[in-house]
Amino acid sequence: MKKVTLLTVVLFAGFTATAFAGSIKTGQTASCNDAKSITISVAKISNKAGGKYGYTTNDRGTGNVVVWKSSNATTIPISLGPNDDNRSMNGTDHGKTGLRVMGSMGRNKVVLTGQNNFSRGDSIGDISGKVTITNTGTNPVMVACN
Repeated sequence: MKKVTLLTVVLFAGFTATAFAGSIKTGQTASCNDAKSITISVAKISNKAGGKYGYTTNDRGTGNVVVWKSSNATTIPISLGPNDDNRSMNGTDHGKTGLRVMGSMGRNKVVLTGQNNFSRGDSIGDISGKVTITNTGTNPVMVACN
């Protein structure tokens, strides 16, 4: 009976230590081991601006994470800003500049796809081994290990 209990505890600890998918809040971490791809996304959260100067309480809906890769011991910051608008302001000048509106909204998802055959292990595409994703922003972020 003790062996079954010990085995159950070990398996439970192993599954909880490696997150296959889930939402991580500020300061929480998810890990993927030898994933083919890793999807990191943030829900489109409305931009709640208020106060005298229009400060936001939710960082304009932006998701911020830090990705650490054991394959080459590098850390990569990633920001997802689905509410961020980098379109030019040409549409508001009523055509006076003669330029068309360019740009797009920010993205709410990034997919890191495993790539092999690197001559150096310093690429962001090298997601072999353990990859740890830590939420450093104010909004929850979804992580899926595929």
